[in-house]
Amino acid sequence: MAKKLLVTGASGFIGTHCILELLNNGYHVMGTVRDLDRTEQIFNILKGHTENIDNLEFAQAELTDPHSWEKAMRGCDGVLHVASPVPVIQPKDPDEVIRPAREGTLNVLKAAKKQDITRVVMTSSVSAVWGKGREGSRVYSESDWTNTNDPDQSPYSLSKTFAEKAAWKFVEEHGGPELSVINPSFVFGPALESDYGSSLEILYKILKGKYPLVPKLGFEIVDVRDVAVLHRLAYESSEAVGRRFLCSSGFRWLKEMAIFLRKHFPEYRSKISVRNMPNFLLKAIAIFDGSVARFLPALEIKREVDVSSTREILGWKPRPPEEAIESGARSLLDLGVV
Repeated sequence: MAKKLLVTGASGFIGTHCILELLNNGYHVMGTVRDLDRTEQIFNILKGHTENIDNLEFAQAELTDPHSWEKAMRGCDGVLHVASPVPVIQPKDPDEVIRPAREGTLNVLKAAKKQDITRVVMTSSVSAVWGKGREGSRVYSESDWTNTNDPDQSPYSLSKTFAEKAAWKFVEEHGGPELSVINPSFVFGPALESDYGSSLEILYKILKGKYPLVPKLGFEIVDVRDVAVLHRLAYESSEAVGRRFLCSSGFRWLKEMAIFLRKHFPEYRSKISVRNMPNFLLKAIAIFDGSVARFLPALEIKREVDVSSTREILGWKPRPPEEAIESGARSLLDLGVV
């Protein structure tokens, strides 16, 4: 019989693509949402991308509600724990994102333990690997961890770090379930609905001409479809147990992205600037735009990740960053967002 996996955060950008990856590879899926009224919309969005939509079910679950998880997991063989708060603007109180991220992770693991589920794959982030940019330009590996004692860490970075560390501590102290962790970089790729969340906000702003000057920022980039593939590979591989897997296909400066988008979307050429923004100006903008403030420590910093272990252990072969950028931008146009 086909295995049935629980996917938390079924309405999210990564969650929906994980569901598609599983359905298209013969799995049955139980997707969790906070609001069951959203399930018909999600179902209709996904059915256009898979022939196996009838193998998808939904259950209601809330990160901070421990009782909802045992019920949702009944009959499941494994878990992809994707759900976690991803604020566009960082809250003043870090606990607003740290608490649900950490408690939600522990609630999922406790329920999995009670339901005798042996394998859990958790979505973390490179934000749990490198945090702020104070160390300057360097290459990070899966052995690196964000310094949670740094007072300048963003609430999001802290939430991902505390949640992941809590997960590793739990499985060590309780003898399971088996755990693998995926640490994606900046996730682009095709949006499936107009409510695209925070991941494609940068592409949206570039195409809309929101950057008359281009900040001296750069990011490691990965396609959301490759993130989903990596979750499946980690679940299926016994060699993945007890490991973190950095998930990225390469670094690109924001200016390089703008030049690429001007070339591939010439109808938006007049809106897409490729002129550099002075650092002082970005700092001034950040005073009024909270979504910008979290990027300030990364100005002119090239933070890269070593994904050699991910490729070698799991045979993961991601798309190049340009394909993730192009498909993400194309989807925003096709959906009428831009």
